[in-house]
Amino acid sequence: MTSMRALRQNSANGPEDLHLITDAPVPRPGPGEILVKVTAAGVNFADVMQTRGTYEGGPLAPYVAGFEGVGEVVALGEGTTGVALGDHVLGTGGGAFAEYMVMSAAGVVPVPEGWADEQAPGLLLNWVTALAALKPLGRLASGETVLVNAAAGAVGQAAVRMAKHYGATVIGTASPGKHDLVRALGADRVLGYGEDPGAVDLVLESVGGANFAASLAAAKRVTGRVVVYGFAGGEAAITNRDLNFRHQIHVIGLHLGVLIEQAPGIFADLMAELRSLIAAGVCTPGTPTVYDLADGPKALAELEARATSGKLVLRP
Repeated sequence: MTSMRALRQNSANGPEDLHLITDAPVPRPGPGEILVKVTAAGVNFADVMQTRGTYEGGPLAPYVAGFEGVGEVVALGEGTTGVALGDHVLGTGGGAFAEYMVMSAAGVVPVPEGWADEQAPGLLLNWVTALAALKPLGRLASGETVLVNAAAGAVGQAAVRMAKHYGATVIGTASPGKHDLVRALGADRVLGYGEDPGAVDLVLESVGGANFAASLAAAKRVTGRVVVYGFAGGEAAITNRDLNFRHQIHVIGLHLGVLIEQAPGIFADLMAELRSLIAAGVCTPGTPTVYDLADGPKALAELEARATSGKLVLRP
């Protein structure tokens, strides 16, 4: 097969200019790469940002969209080791919203035993991002209080469940219609955006915009930590003057791709901990909302409008 169905982003005008095409060329794996027949593609807010040209280092239109995929290994690039034809893996790479995509073999992980492919998206990007924010970067300890912003989202839901497992008191923020969902995950308190959570030990911040100031204010002076892994609501700034006189706190940046590249030892530890969380039943197969590939623009638009909760998946 030389051509395939795929979703191509034609401009920086947002999800409305994401279109299904039937003649995209099937990519070829290079050295150290694998070709995957995609069975499920994860949808992330970064995909929305890319459709508007606001994701740092993102592709320029036109491009085949998506970067998180799960599927069967159908071809190996030169010198590729550690992966075999027929394996089912999840990983990242360009062009996941398609029937086939290329991934680096070094960055993939196997679909856990007993999990369907559609249940696996988010295991790497969402669960590992949340774990990195809580543990090696956020240094969460039992008995501490953590504020999880956007707690009904895919990363937020994972963070709530893991923080409770680690013995923390968890406060989640979410839109009013999603409060029951966050409580069901185990959150001790659920607040609307802008409500005062009191002083907390750790804040997981991905909302940005006006919420960023509230996150800074919520962290305990001197010992409080704020881990920033997104800015869905827009950019917000903190100055050296703020850190000196207003917010004497630890502000920590997290981008999983950079962590994997620059701190492979930390990433290896995260993957080992994730395996233990799966074995302990803390990290369980997901129950995503599944869309057909042709409905990808709708999925991204609903995610942008904050009309969704949990993980969204496209089925090629």
